[in-house]
Amino acid sequence: MSATSLNGRVVVVTGAARGVGELLARKLAARGARLALVGLEPDELKNVAASLGGGAASWTADVTDRAAMAEVAAEVRAHFGRIDIAVANAGVATGGPFLESDPDAFDRVIQVNLLGSISTARAFLPALVDSHGYFLQIASLAAITPAPLMAAYCASKSGVEAFAHSLRAEMGPKGVKVGVGYLSWTDTDMVRGADEDDALRTMRARLPWPTNRTYPLEPAVDRLVAGIVRRSPHVYAQWWLRGMQPVRGYLPSVIGGALGQREMRRAGAALDRAPGARRGLVGKGGAADESARTSAHTAP
Repeated sequence: MSATSLNGRVVVVTGAARGVGELLARKLAARGARLALVGLEPDELKNVAASLGGGAASWTADVTDRAAMAEVAAEVRAHFGRIDIAVANAGVATGGPFLESDPDAFDRVIQVNLLGSISTARAFLPALVDSHGYFLQIASLAAITPAPLMAAYCASKSGVEAFAHSLRAEMGPKGVKVGVGYLSWTDTDMVRGADEDDALRTMRARLPWPTNRTYPLEPAVDRLVAGIVRRSPHVYAQWWLRGMQPVRGYLPSVIGGALGQREMRRAGAALDRAPGARRGLVGKGGAADESARTSAHTAP
């Protein structure tokens, strides 16, 4: 493989209907990859696949459904003949105080982000063993540092980071490279949805630079693509995230201690003014997830 080309490589991207997943699929297709898009929004996925050309195809599946993901993996392999790269990108988020959180939404974040990533790996790793391929797990700044009002998301992203690190050791002797992708606040529908909550938006604005900024999507995805081409163990969508690694051990005591508690006291009025406003999954992706699950539960 050249330094820039992915010609003929078959790449699976979950959560590909919008945001990071959609743009990542477009950038990979531009490098010559053949794309298999997986998600819960069939019309959006079909539109993205049709716009990519190169024989891109889409599959509708809930990443938390092991049987469905195994079926998708078999169909993708039959359709393309091989699978070279899988990107576990699908994710949802909710925010707000844990004790006021909607239990179903909180649990769903863990299910999609952590258990869905595990189901994705379980489904696609056998094909990656055969191709000596690459598995990229999308994590977050939330895996490096905890944050109040984000307990579900931080727990899920910390989990997938640890999961991917464990997989790297197991899969290396089998010829499969495993990477972790880290993103800070990036201009996606999920982040814009979170910013609709006054308390979350205010607290984020008080974070120290550079963690308080929202970063443009395209440069972040360009860095992910470069990491995929290199089969990197760690991929940082914003340049400064790499520098967080040496100090991450100190962050829980700082954020969970005086600094975090001070900011929670300062946010108290905003939290009190909007009781219940932080319940549910954020953004269009969260709405699509809730809609798909509701439809599944009410289907005859």
